[in-house]
Amino acid sequence: MNKSEMIDAIAARTDLSKVASAKALDAVIETIVESVAQGEAVTLVGFGSFKASERAAREGKNPKTGAKILIPQTIVPKFAAGATFKARVAGKDE
Repeated sequence: MNKSEMIDAIAARTDLSKVASAKALDAVIETIVESVAQGEAVTLVGFGSFKASERAAREGKNPKTGAKILIPQTIVPKFAAGATFKARVAGKDE
């Protein structure tokens, strides 16, 4: 499912127009991204949690030359699925 299909699904499940559904989805995504970028965790009970996580510096290899390179430490977004989401995907929901 892509973003356009998600907007259609939201509109079909609610009394919102496609335009309003698109604005709502954009607002949710933007709010999650801004919060995580500021170091806040975002938890949606039953769905999952978004947070920023530090990835340590590590040694890598240049794929063209094979030379060893140092990949610097960086901050990356992480998502952990909630128990309800995991159970539904596994077909264990009731």
